[in-house]
Amino acid sequence: MPGNKYNLSSSHIPLSRTERLLRERELRDKRRSNRALNPNDNPDNSENDLRLEGDSSRQQYVEQYLEGAAAAMAHDDVCERQEVRPYNRQRLLVVANRLPVSAVRRGEDSWSLEISAGGLVSALLGVKEFEARWIGWAGVNVPDEVGQKALTKALAEKRCIPVFLDEEIVHQYYNGYCNNILWPLFHYLGLPQEDRLATTRSFQSQFTAYKKANQMFADVVNEHYEEGDVVCFHTYDYARHFVSACTRILGLEGTPEGVEDQGRLTRVAAFPIGIDSERFIRALEVPDVIQHMKELKERFAGRKVMLGVDRLDMIKGIPQKILAFEKFLEENASWRDKVVLLQIAVPTRTDVSEYQKLTSQVHEIVGRINGRFGTLTQVPIHHLDRSLDFYALCALYAVTDVALVTSLRDGMNLVSYEFVACQEAKKGVLILSEFAGAAQSLGAGAILVNPWNITEVAASIGQALNMSPEEREKRHRHNFHHVKTHTAQEWAETFVSELNDTVIEAQLRISKVPPELPQDDAIRRYSKSTNRLLILGFNATLTEPVDNQGRRGDQIKEMDLNLHPELKGPLKALCSDPSTTIVVLSGSSRSVLDKNFGEYDMWLAAENGMFLRLTNGEWMTTMPEHLNMEWVDSVKHVFKYFTERTPRSHFETRDTSLIWNYKYADIEFGRLQARDLLQHLWTGPISNASVDVVQGSRSVEVRAVGVTKGAAIDRILGEIVHSKSMTTPIDYVLCIGHFLGKDEDVYTFFEPELPSDIIPAIARSRPSSDSGGTRSSSVGGDRRPPSKSTHHNNNNNSKSSSKSSSSNSNHHNNKASSQRSLQTTKSGSNNHSLGNSRRPSPEKISWNVLDLKGENYFSCAVGRTRTSARYLLGSPDDVVCFLEKLADAPAPNSS
Repeated sequence: MPGNKYNLSSSHIPLSRTERLLRERELRDKRRSNRALNPNDNPDNSENDLRLEGDSSRQQYVEQYLEGAAAAMAHDDVCERQEVRPYNRQRLLVVANRLPVSAVRRGEDSWSLEISAGGLVSALLGVKEFEARWIGWAGVNVPDEVGQKALTKALAEKRCIPVFLDEEIVHQYYNGYCNNILWPLFHYLGLPQEDRLATTRSFQSQFTAYKKANQMFADVVNEHYEEGDVVCFHTYDYARHFVSACTRILGLEGTPEGVEDQGRLTRVAAFPIGIDSERFIRALEVPDVIQHMKELKERFAGRKVMLGVDRLDMIKGIPQKILAFEKFLEENASWRDKVVLLQIAVPTRTDVSEYQKLTSQVHEIVGRINGRFGTLTQVPIHHLDRSLDFYALCALYAVTDVALVTSLRDGMNLVSYEFVACQEAKKGVLILSEFAGAAQSLGAGAILVNPWNITEVAASIGQALNMSPEEREKRHRHNFHHVKTHTAQEWAETFVSELNDTVIEAQLRISKVPPELPQDDAIRRYSKSTNRLLILGFNATLTEPVDNQGRRGDQIKEMDLNLHPELKGPLKALCSDPSTTIVVLSGSSRSVLDKNFGEYDMWLAAENGMFLRLTNGEWMTTMPEHLNMEWVDSVKHVFKYFTERTPRSHFETRDTSLIWNYKYADIEFGRLQARDLLQHLWTGPISNASVDVVQGSRSVEVRAVGVTKGAAIDRILGEIVHSKSMTTPIDYVLCIGHFLGKDEDVYTFFEPELPSDIIPAIARSRPSSDSGGTRSSSVGGDRRPPSKSTHHNNNNNSKSSSKSSSSNSNHHNNKASSQRSLQTTKSGSNNHSLGNSRRPSPEKISWNVLDLKGENYFSCAVGRTRTSARYLLGSPDDVVCFLEKLADAPAPNSS
């Protein structure tokens, strides 16, 4: 992928994400140094190094930023024909609701473009590393094809790509759903009340339009996307709350890095945006700005200047700011003729009734305060309902003594950055809302306030106006350094670097994800085999899905495990085949398996294989001898304690394990409780006990050492071989389940070419000189407990890399067969005392119970991408479909 810095097939990829990002930062620093030494080598230098002399318009600055694109695009075309990227710059597709230009139609096929610069455009002005192209709505309805073609051509010269939305879509999607639902939600405001059925229908139609508009944007992005491009969606997202929402609403796993779903990671991180600080610093040297500063100083001579620059929006806290200023004047009569508040309120969404009410409210408050504290010659508040051009704004920033930013909730608020950049001479004080994103960056040098607390804001105004020059200097120095170093260029480079690394991380993860089960091949080999073994999990594999009607977690229904109703026919057909042996291997109790599978002719292995029976026989135990269960009572006491203190949690008691489940509890509280529970366990009841602690996604299980599905499978095989008087080796194994990582050793147990230290409870012998490379192994059917070394090496989630050179090829296509010899010996050992019969072993027999070639072994995880299984199936429904096809497979002789 051209956009990536590393070739994924290379062994030189840094192992950790931090190493990769540090390496990327070093490369960026080198590129900057090279540009500084050879400024003429950058063909875009003249485009981006704008000096501003003789220009008093912020819009013209943006225009200059967008100009020259036609020449650059022509150069790009040459490079693309040569299949190279110009100057190694990566394309950045910025997808926003509005383009940075607005179109005005001058004729049938003639358009003029007007700049409508916003915060994101301003931030990207200083970005030089990336070839930015904008995708969005041009702010005008263009129903005819001729007009669309002409506008597309005109916008292409500005590196802009239009999305053509009609007026109704825009009204419903943007003015409706975005402003009525999303904006209040993302800014912690109340949603409109659905007090009438018509209102509800209106919201539904707005959401339909929202989905349609997003699809139209996606179609345009897909049309123009090239391999290696980076797509940046400009949206409002607060990282912590986004992760929390995914966790609580979708039930996904939230991590410090983002959100995980079945091994797929969606990276969520905070990237505070910056400004092109040099642009503001240079503007203060422009003659027009210097003259304007002089005029402002003369106009407000003898008075301290306080400044507010905001959009006229509910979240900006303009009424709260003005009321706090009124309280300050009320309590500090000596300041009434010595301070003035200049409030710039840029109108926005003037057609929305809530904003019209806000405008009237602000005007009313300003009029009342000016009438109360003003005189015939001066007023305390100067309020403007319009924006200022760039130079006028810079001059105003430069003469200000105190800047007031009182947002009730704000994503970033770059006004605070712009003010600091223009204050190198005056070193004014910044009063900043703690609810603005900038508070995390400039909080050390600013006076932080709660804008809802009018008294606190009024007191902060007094503190700022009376602050000593030394303290002003210290505060300004801190913030000025941050604004100078955390620029828009740095923001863009960091953001895209992290985005690129996320692509690398995703591809590294995908490379470890097994492929989907090749069902046709599995069925074909099933039909050709003569003695088959099918090992099936139960929970989340063969269970019936619960219809929650869109709600999360119906606890009563989900705790009652039931066999999928569509599996009854396929299971009966498979069980009736004398050449097929089915084992349901589950962590569930014996009673659960009896209830669901009692009518079928199959083997049931409950509690991870520790109890076994043929459905027409009695339960027997396959547990190792002398299993120590003295820890049960003390662990049960801890589980009971945490169940009482964690609403909707529960614990299950089984003969070989205890499980505490908090799946239905509050997710974040459940995790905290689980962490506390584990600390109690490790320092108390199990500190010296021979137990394993198995952590599921939302459960904690304590089981005796050696209780795993893989550790039990050899003993289960011994019972099956004896019961069926099996004389033909097993030549086909299918193992499907949604198993915990600890129990995935059942997958590796049957791998024909795994090294000896992977498989538990198996004693391997060296192949003899005439074995032709075939490994032989004995599976202990005498039910002796596994050795301590076996438990120690029971690593379920990874495979050893110590395979012989002959097995370096893909094990999925391994042609070598593995023959494991099963020895059952008559045992005089005592039975385990849990009220279950233990069948004595028959007389000693020795033969190869497994003659399993690599292509005849199919291990398959259900719904788990992080697995040691060979293949994947997505859900129990996929399992049902596959088993239905398997049951219809022809017999060996019929093919």
